[in-house]
Amino acid sequence: MSKPVINARVATARRARAVGAAGETAPAAPGVAAAPRWAHLAAKAAVLSTVPSGVWRIVFGFGVPVGFTGATAAAFEAHQPGWGTVYCVVLSALAEALAFLTLGLVRPWGLVAPRWIPLIGGRRVRPLAAIVPALLGSAILTVLGMEGLFGRWAHNLAEPDAPHGFAGLVMTAAYLPLVAWGPLLGAVSLDYARRTLWRRR
Repeated sequence: MSKPVINARVATARRARAVGAAGETAPAAPGVAAAPRWAHLAAKAAVLSTVPSGVWRIVFGFGVPVGFTGATAAAFEAHQPGWGTVYCVVLSALAEALAFLTLGLVRPWGLVAPRWIPLIGGRRVRPLAAIVPALLGSAILTVLGMEGLFGRWAHNLAEPDAPHGFAGLVMTAAYLPLVAWGPLLGAVSLDYARRTLWRRR
């Protein structure tokens, strides 16, 4: 192996170690700084925030008793299993898919579209095309989360047919992580904007 090749590999290894020491991953694309470690962790947390409610919703959709009683339970049982099951599965899958897109803000495919995507595959992603929907989604999710946390959720649980006791605690534990989805998405979106819009020219 020639000396220039060895030197190039040593330099690459040194840059990788330096990046790792700074708590960041390797740069995703030329001219764009790597996402910091906290942004990677926040993006993963955003994805995971939808999992508990999705699992609860799917279990509920297949007709497993989750604590509803009276007329509300009877109305659900008329369609679960059935169309209610399809609704719960599709809604859960959609929420998880949307949350998964947060990873694109810290991964290479959020900067350059994967080649298998028709029409845009291999092309550079316009930063605003990712930033605007992400920040808008973050704002909506944050408002809904705060609304639920400071009123609507307690009102719904106070309904006579709503889950109470242990069932109510399980339902609350399943949906509570969703409160973090909006703020996490917002933080990762702002970091993505910092790295793409204000990158070194």
